[in-house]
Amino acid sequence: MRTATVHRATAETAIDVTVNLDGTGRYANETGIGFLDHMLDQLARHSLIDLEVKVAGDLHIDGHHTTEDAGLAIGQAFARALGDKRGIRRYGEALSPMDETLTRIALDISGRPWLVWNATFTVQSLGTLQTEMIEHFFHSFAQEAGITLHVDLLHGHNNHHIAESLFKGLARALRMAVEIDPRKADAVPSTKGVL
Repeated sequence: MRTATVHRATAETAIDVTVNLDGTGRYANETGIGFLDHMLDQLARHSLIDLEVKVAGDLHIDGHHTTEDAGLAIGQAFARALGDKRGIRRYGEALSPMDETLTRIALDISGRPWLVWNATFTVQSLGTLQTEMIEHFFHSFAQEAGITLHVDLLHGHNNHHIAESLFKGLARALRMAVEIDPRKADAVPSTKGVL
């Protein structure tokens, strides 16, 4: 089983994350930020990656540290669960429609973290999650997971739909990329032999 557990503790947050890349999309997420929990639930459900995230953060300040550190810890757990990446498909992509919204996610589990972000919001927050933190979450996750990640908002004006479409698209692209390729289950998908 490709699983990992990460405990990350700083003066600002204490986080426990467990992932199972070969799961069924089960989730139990408690960050203290309701909308972030909702997005993490979507990430698990649509990727079929089991995800449990528990955060005790300094929400009396704001949600920045909680959101950023959750992205970092989830990325760390994801990277550990992947191990040497043997047998994975490596690349994933998704067009994710949600009513008037359409987003595109493309990623490469390359070991070379990068984020290209082309999405904007027209409100400052969704629930208590500051919308500027959504990009920051994606960046933190990609950095620690070692993923090249391209994010594009193609259409959309409802901010809730935009956020949800982005997380669902990330989920579906991850599902594709982490699946074991039965034609090359014994090989690392790189001519270098390592990712």
